[in-house]
Amino acid sequence: MSWLKRLRVDTFTLALLATVALAWKFPLQGAPAQWMDDFTDLAIAALFFLHGARLSREAILAGMLHWRLHLVIFASTFILFPLLGLALKPLSGHLLTPELYLGLLFLCTLPSTVQSSIAFTSMAGGNVPAAVCSASASSLLGVFLTPLLLSALAGAHGGMADPTEAIGKIMLQLLVPFVAGHFLRRWIGGWVERQRAVLRYTDQGTVLLVVYTAFSASMNSGLWQSTPLLALYVVIAVCALLLAVVMAATTFAARRLGFSREDEIAIVFCGSKKSLATGVPMAKILFATGALGAIVLPVMIFHQIQLIVCAQLAQRYARKAAGRAELEQAAD
Repeated sequence: MSWLKRLRVDTFTLALLATVALAWKFPLQGAPAQWMDDFTDLAIAALFFLHGARLSREAILAGMLHWRLHLVIFASTFILFPLLGLALKPLSGHLLTPELYLGLLFLCTLPSTVQSSIAFTSMAGGNVPAAVCSASASSLLGVFLTPLLLSALAGAHGGMADPTEAIGKIMLQLLVPFVAGHFLRRWIGGWVERQRAVLRYTDQGTVLLVVYTAFSASMNSGLWQSTPLLALYVVIAVCALLLAVVMAATTFAARRLGFSREDEIAIVFCGSKKSLATGVPMAKILFATGALGAIVLPVMIFHQIQLIVCAQLAQRYARKAAGRAELEQAAD
């Protein structure tokens, strides 16, 4: 593995790329795809259960009360991203079709993703309680804010058919396991702490499951085959640019405002992500079926880019933290 170290390519990034290749070559269809979706839901619930069991009551309260951090994340998700989407308007009708530009606007109004934001924050050694609170709240707010923001930016009209049902699903999949794990902490907290090194792979495994199911779905829908090559290149470049600008802005804001390293990690990962799991159901409600493929395409591309980039960044944060710990141990 020495050649991997020289290239500074970590094994998890290689696992991500291998997962993408596997989904491209062998996408799940039919009943197996549904089974994998159900299994991924269980893995996500298990992830939140374990996070609930790991965190103390004091840590959860500190995460909820960290209002400055939450404001920075929400400003990035629901203000900075939409403004960047408006700045891309000159591309509409030239390098981008109107449908693809509308898809980029839709992407910019979506809430932050939940499971991968928390998983990457945990992998990087960030403020997990704050990430849990911000990412979960972002998903709840997005149920209402995404249609309103998109209507204001694009002049489109639409809304959620039943926002209470969406909120109920989010709470059932994410918050209920988290609360259950936390209340069982008294009995299982010690075991979870002792197995922390092994349970780290729960975070990584969940991300790999999400990547595989997302890429399988995109291959089965035919999005990659029906999009002109030039338009695809432009969308990929714009999505990468959006992610780079927001990551740079959130990093700068976190350091400028004096946040700790752990808080910076939560801000960067929660403030720069967009949710595919929330976006696709919303798109089916907000848009006509004829334009749905082009509108969802930027969300799917951005999702894949953010997973790969954030995996690399999380490993970089973790390596830096390990290096500092070794130096401090040597100094002692």
